[in-house]
Amino acid sequence: MKKYISILLTIALAAAGCEQEDLPLSPDEPEDEQSVYSEPEDDSLTFDSTGDPSSDDDISTTTFAGKITVTFSDTDNASVKGDSYGYVSVDGNKVTVNNTGGEVLIYELTGTTTNGFFKVYGAKKQAIVLNGASITNPDGAALNNQNKKRTFIVLKGSSILSDSESAAYAQEGEEDLKAVLFSESQLIFSGSGLLSVKALNKQDKSAIASDDYIRLMNSPTIKVNSGSEAGHGLKGKDYVQLTGGELAIHTAAALRKGITSDDYVLVEGGTHTVTVTGGVAYDEEDAEYSGTAGVKADNYFAMTGGSLTIKNTGDGGKGINAGSYDFDETNHTLSDSYISGGTLSVTTTGREVNDVSAKGIKIGWVTKEGSGDRAKVTGNAGKLVISGGTIVVNSTYGEGLEVKGDLNFEGGETYVSSTSEDAINCQGDLTVNSGFVYAFSSGNDAMDSNGNTILNGGYVMAICTKGNPEVAFDANSEEGKKLYINAGATMVAYGGLESGYSASQSVYSMSGTAGSWNALYNGKSFIAAFKAPNNISSFIVSAPSLSSGYKGVSVSGEPKCNGVWAVEGISGGSSVNISNYSGGNGGPGGGGGPGGRP
Repeated sequence: MKKYISILLTIALAAAGCEQEDLPLSPDEPEDEQSVYSEPEDDSLTFDSTGDPSSDDDISTTTFAGKITVTFSDTDNASVKGDSYGYVSVDGNKVTVNNTGGEVLIYELTGTTTNGFFKVYGAKKQAIVLNGASITNPDGAALNNQNKKRTFIVLKGSSILSDSESAAYAQEGEEDLKAVLFSESQLIFSGSGLLSVKALNKQDKSAIASDDYIRLMNSPTIKVNSGSEAGHGLKGKDYVQLTGGELAIHTAAALRKGITSDDYVLVEGGTHTVTVTGGVAYDEEDAEYSGTAGVKADNYFAMTGGSLTIKNTGDGGKGINAGSYDFDETNHTLSDSYISGGTLSVTTTGREVNDVSAKGIKIGWVTKEGSGDRAKVTGNAGKLVISGGTIVVNSTYGEGLEVKGDLNFEGGETYVSSTSEDAINCQGDLTVNSGFVYAFSSGNDAMDSNGNTILNGGYVMAICTKGNPEVAFDANSEEGKKLYINAGATMVAYGGLESGYSASQSVYSMSGTAGSWNALYNGKSFIAAFKAPNNISSFIVSAPSLSSGYKGVSVSGEPKCNGVWAVEGISGGSSVNISNYSGGNGGPGGGGGPGGRP
């Protein structure tokens, strides 16, 4: 209505022959902010697309019947505007909405309170616009959504939701009380504002939680801080889908996760960081010790785009942990985890505590009989397929990448390093068909499979500096499995190969230059260049039509796989001879020789 008054006044001034002057906006419509929704003549409200107009999760597909504005205040009771329905009740700054009529409404929250909350009941879709709102509930949830239908959280300006260290989260009937921002229904975040959520409680309550799913659209910024006795950073029971926006999550409590779901976690876009510092504790529910994770998905983890950076410094902590035995037992299968795009960076620095080991990425589950090296695998599940994207994993005291089922490389760039355990390990078959792979371990095998290790194509470098009996490429030869080096693969290794390997193209020994670029040559052109680690100058190599090696070459342009592989812009250097390699376990950089592990 305000804009129509402005138009009429403009017309009147023009008719009177007066020059039009800029008319001031009303106090609740600041000049430097635009409304996040539009108001057609029929008083309905709509929003612009948030990135996926083919989905009901895009708020542009919903038309809202009206808007109720709640303004919180630390000096007065909260005020309400637009509640012609009589749905809102106010007790100081404790505001409750009971939408009994079924209208699809917008609730816009603004203002500040250090002793209040917003709770809403309803049976239809709704939007909650956080417009510079700062709500602290010293007793529990700051925003409590008991509506079981899709709820859009639209961010405008900077808002804060918080509980307190003394928050008891006292049960109210059968209502769930799980988080500072809790929802019974789907939570879909959008808007261009910032939301900070602080879980300060000592009751294991999370910062953000939904008993359905959580999705981030374009283009909110959400900062989450969950304290040392609080719960998870962000939990979507059905799944978590990061389509856009920006997440910055920090969790500090033992056992807790940065992002967690009872099903899957999917990263499609946006820029996200997760920092975890909590350690191992006894989990009363599972009756066992357990650790933390940056991302935990009981079914699978997937990434198709965007950026995800995870750092877990807690003992027993994992970067990504996907695929649980309980989910498999209930659903009789685990879906494949996959990475087909985006940029993923994982760092873990914690140690093993109470048989809970730290790992960069862990996919799937395994059951065993016995313990130690003599333990026999009785069941396993969980497959990972990497077909694109850029992956960098660094683990100090645990495996870098561990897959309990099969591990397939179909493309992308994967760099994995561990200073104590296998860099890459799987219980099933490990297959490289395409892409760039680098595995470095100074404490165990570089690439290890309890099945076959199969190199069909791509560019693979495996470096093991531990020495005999550890090797660059391992396979379960004790049970009749093999390392296969098939025609089409480009391989560089240091530390020896599993004895009894099978090769359908020649395998050679080559001397190069430590800490520098070396290359493989086919008589006409360079096949590829590889950056040798410091202090390592002898290699096992294999590639299609390989005729010689080169040392000291130059590489122009952007190298691949965290700077260790290049296939273009290779020049210079000096030729070095290659000789047939006949060793097994040991080889260059390792001791011993053919015969396999004792």
